[in-house]
Amino acid sequence: MSRPFALIVLVAAIAFAVAPFVTPPFTGYEPGQFPVDIPRPAIQPAGYAFAIWSVIFLWLIAHAGYGLWKRQDDPAWARVRPALTVALVLGTVWLAIAGASPVWATAVILVMAAAAILAFLQAPTEPDRWILSAPLAIFAGWLTAASLVSSGILLAGYGYTGNEEAAYDMLGVILILTPLVQSRKPRMPVYSLTVVWAMVGVAVANWGSGSYVAWVALGIAALVLIAVGWLWRRGQRNF
Repeated sequence: MSRPFALIVLVAAIAFAVAPFVTPPFTGYEPGQFPVDIPRPAIQPAGYAFAIWSVIFLWLIAHAGYGLWKRQDDPAWARVRPALTVALVLGTVWLAIAGASPVWATAVILVMAAAAILAFLQAPTEPDRWILSAPLAIFAGWLTAASLVSSGILLAGYGYTGNEEAAYDMLGVILILTPLVQSRKPRMPVYSLTVVWAMVGVAVANWGSGSYVAWVALGIAALVLIAVGWLWRRGQRNF
């Protein structure tokens, strides 16, 4: 049973990486998809930040390939495969969903994020630190940020909050959620560093806009880094 499941993860990872090349280009939700016209959502990172997907795709394929080649029957690897498969399969169809319905896209990416975080938390940090734990950490970290970005855009786009207020709300959730997840895996800071990457992207996107979103995003990034450092030191002492 382990070999077929390992093969499924590899196929799902490859399909996930190929999906952007076979679906219509997605550069963000269109303003016309929402009742409230918001030309540029305040919670959305600058475009360069999304380049991290290339690293995520390649690292997940390497993870899946190594798992099939060397870790088919390893219980630690087998434990993460169900949740990871869910996240990968949903990710493969997410771009098509996003172009059709922001509501469904937000629901799907929240489930993706939950599945990716679960896989990350299920993976031991050692001994396969950089091929088991780290790829799941970067995947979970980016989906944590991306799911809250999508949620913030939805809140503002449907008029539940203002544009900047939605950004502040989601940044607040990130400040609480990121250290909470990281505290479960203090010796794998890739998770939080990925979230920080997204927060810096939000700051860059809002720089010079006249709002405080950029400063709040930078402040939260700094607080997350402080929390990561403290958790890392505590994890090293307990290791």
